[in-house]
Amino acid sequence: MGITLRRDPRTAIPDFLDWFEEPFLTLRPYLGQPIRIEDYTEGEHYVVRAEIAGIDPDKDLEVSVGADYLSIHAERSSQVESKHRSEFRYGSFSRTLPLPSGADTDDVTAEYANGILTVKVAIKGERKGTVKSIPVTAEKK
Repeated sequence: MGITLRRDPRTAIPDFLDWFEEPFLTLRPYLGQPIRIEDYTEGEHYVVRAEIAGIDPDKDLEVSVGADYLSIHAERSSQVESKHRSEFRYGSFSRTLPLPSGADTDDVTAEYANGILTVKVAIKGERKGTVKSIPVTAEKK
């Protein structure tokens, strides 16, 4: 399993805010509530698993892919009424992830089961997974 770095292109400091997701969500209201994900490479596919419970995937879920990104958007709304009270829950959830180099946007599948969305993107061509050390020369005075 490879490690893929993820960056939210619309946030200046995405990793810092991910550490403190819940307390600081008000700092990124323009993104809606974030979707918790895990992403990894499996064989020749980039796999994203997203936790989106309590939605109807046919009506409330939109998955789109661009040249170098994967976008997931979901909206949840429910209302429970009883004789003496009513309760409603609603929210908009979104997440945009960069795709790794070599991702084939024509070969993407998505499946929703038990509150988990699984998106697989094929990776074509060679992936550069090796780390290359670059020598640094210093100017001598």
